[in-house]
Amino acid sequence: MRLTRADGVRLLLLWLGGIDIRLTMLGIPPLVPLIHRELHLDEKGVGALVSGPVLLLAIAAVPGSLLIAKLGVRGALLTGLGSVAVFGALRGLGPSAPVLFTATFLMGVGVAVSQPAFPALVREWFPRRIAIATAVYSNGILIGETLPTAFTAPVALPLAHGDWRWALASWSVIVVASAVAIAVYAPARAAGVSLGGRWWPQWRKHQAVRIGLVMGMASATYFGANAYIPDFLDQTGRHELISPALAVLNASQLLTAPAVALWPRLLTGRGGFIGSATLMAIAQAGIVFTPGVGVVAWAFVLGFSTALAFIVVLSLPPRVAPPGDVASMSAAIFTIQYATAFVVPLIAGALWDATGQAALAFVPGVAAGVAMAWGAMSLRIPGRVTAA
Repeated sequence: MRLTRADGVRLLLLWLGGIDIRLTMLGIPPLVPLIHRELHLDEKGVGALVSGPVLLLAIAAVPGSLLIAKLGVRGALLTGLGSVAVFGALRGLGPSAPVLFTATFLMGVGVAVSQPAFPALVREWFPRRIAIATAVYSNGILIGETLPTAFTAPVALPLAHGDWRWALASWSVIVVASAVAIAVYAPARAAGVSLGGRWWPQWRKHQAVRIGLVMGMASATYFGANAYIPDFLDQTGRHELISPALAVLNASQLLTAPAVALWPRLLTGRGGFIGSATLMAIAQAGIVFTPGVGVVAWAFVLGFSTALAFIVVLSLPPRVAPPGDVASMSAAIFTIQYATAFVVPLIAGALWDATGQAALAFVPGVAAGVAMAWGAMSLRIPGRVTAA
């Protein structure tokens, strides 16, 4: 079956939506040294700043499912993406740590209430092409993570005359422009939205908790790496490698889509999870023990491995859950996933502060890789999409 022009437009909107729900979140890591020095944050504060929106993805995921059930997909996206754009731009207003953390908190709420809408759109628009639609949507997320990490320091910061506040605000312009198009074309209510008030997740069904925990380990490793690689390289005398390492960490994720296309079994078996977990643990050890520019190569491996697991998880709710439960199951997975992704980097920062040893910030990530491999062994991943 060939894609129509309408299908092409919908795929473009899914791609833009994926970009929007990550673009403003990942503008912080390249600016960590500047923010760290100006606002006098400790490592726990840096970890909370980077992973704070991640906690909101956990706390507000279920309310996001409720918002979709009450307002429909279009209303939820207007509310959520609007908050992302506005509060993402206001993070540097002040400047003060309370303003930065408050605006970051509200921006994270916007991301959280928007995210459960997209698996519902995948099920509504592409019930027989869930794998293709998920690949496009997840590619948008990965690009949304790559653009700010690759271009904030070399492009946005110079254009903002070295002011990290305006550099952060510049990414909201893209969110505003694409959010309008998404809201215009999105249906008011999609088949993947819980109907009849069934917005509360069924935690014991569809392996939601187990999937969330497994994916949480990969997300924790990814966000922890974005939080601590900049200061780790700064303190080990390799400041010039911060931008290349972050760019490679995030850009390598874009190779996961071709990998899945060449080996579709990565989406239907446990191999994708277990292989990713093994690479995650090895790559973090490599970052700590490899001198010089070698850290960039290990950042490449780490980014690829965490993204591979992420794509597998994004494809599961439309494949496993009945049409009316896609949004609520997604909310359940995101709640567990991002709660884990917040706690683990915070523990890493506390270890660094308590010991003064930068290398110990990567120990929780290595442990997360081991836990992810163990948890993935008990997952039941379907090979075919649930019938609509």
